[in-house]
Amino acid sequence: MHDSLPRLIVPEPLAVADLAMADGAVIRLRRHGNPAGPRVALSHGNGLATDAYLPFWSQLRAGWDIVLFDQRNHGENPLHGASGHTWERIAQDVVEIFDGIARAFGAKPVVGAFHSLSAVAAAMAAIRFGPRWSHLVLFDPPIFPRRGHPLETMEDLHMGDMAALARRRPERYPDPAAFAAQLAARPMFRRWVPGAHDLFARSTLRPDPAGNGWILRCPRELEARIFEDNVDPTIWPAMGSLPVPLFLIGADPRVEGQQAPAFLTEGLASDQGLPYAMIPDTTHFLQIERPLEALRAMENFLSGQGINAVV
Repeated sequence: MHDSLPRLIVPEPLAVADLAMADGAVIRLRRHGNPAGPRVALSHGNGLATDAYLPFWSQLRAGWDIVLFDQRNHGENPLHGASGHTWERIAQDVVEIFDGIARAFGAKPVVGAFHSLSAVAAAMAAIRFGPRWSHLVLFDPPIFPRRGHPLETMEDLHMGDMAALARRRPERYPDPAAFAAQLAARPMFRRWVPGAHDLFARSTLRPDPAGNGWILRCPRELEARIFEDNVDPTIWPAMGSLPVPLFLIGADPRVEGQQAPAFLTEGLASDQGLPYAMIPDTTHFLQIERPLEALRAMENFLSGQGINAVV
């Protein structure tokens, strides 16, 4: 990376807690921000890591009690293996993580602010296991359309394409800088804020225990599995009656070459009568491209619900 670019550094958390899921997988919680503020939990998309969203969540640190977590086999969590890497198990994780946050940091209402994979999992959990989060803010959730919806074919093809792309990803790099340079060279990632490519690379790679460079924190086959199994058409029609206040924030469907989640988010809001905001000139990585605008959209919704950052 060019020396003039800023190096985005994730601050040390106020506290860390490791949760054991029912099947033994470990999920690491990291607490940041202001413990006196309203609590918000954040998590990431498939193959990613919550630390990579620092340009977004760092803006919450003054007035919010922030809890970060990665999905199993992602980010700060140790690898647990393929057996539990399923949508059903990840949705169950959401419930166990919510309960674990209260045990670790004290019980109080928690807003869930989730992107992509974690957004779909949180919606699944609310539908199947009942409400936990006080409110849900879902960023560009790729929820598979109900049967017969015009977007059904688009998403079916998109999931197949993304699974194939995940399986073609390099498994290792000599160092994070090589991965960051690869990301920065791709037109689809040109909107990211300065320093985000380097942060993304450092957040999604780990040193190879065998000493052979750096490897993906989430193995590519597990990433591919989540993409190709994201085909449940029962979630979409249940979103209109989700038992928790819900707000959708989507990418811009007008962007040339835009991916399916932007259209799905817009279509879901229209089809199910859900509150929705679109962040102009953004892709699926809207929180890393226009973090301030994404934050304003979330805080405007929450303020209307009586939830405001402490001053």
